Amino acid sequence: MVKIECTEEAKFWLKDIHDYIAQDNKRIAKKITKEIYSKVQILATFPQIGYAYRNDDNLEIRILLYGHYGIAYLIKDTNTIFVLGVFHGALDIKRYLK
Repeated sequence: MVKIECTEEAKFWLKDIHDYIAQDNKRIAKKITKEIYSKVQILATFPQIGYAYRNDDNLEIRILLYGHYGIAYLIKDTNTIFVLGVFHGALDIKRYLK
């Protein structure tokens, strides 16, 4: 099974998503962040389920979709995945993943 690690930036962005939604509805904010977390757990079994964003020089970055959000992750090796960030679909992901 693959080990999943979240970068501090990914944790910050997920909290930011939660806090933004919670301004209107705390219950929905908690539900969405839990569902994003659950979606990430799928990567432990199916690490290549997301679509390829970048795959060059041994750098495999993929995007897993959940609703309006994209979960960017790096497949470091066969045993480790790093979640790089959780992005709203309206954001230009190219600004963040260079």
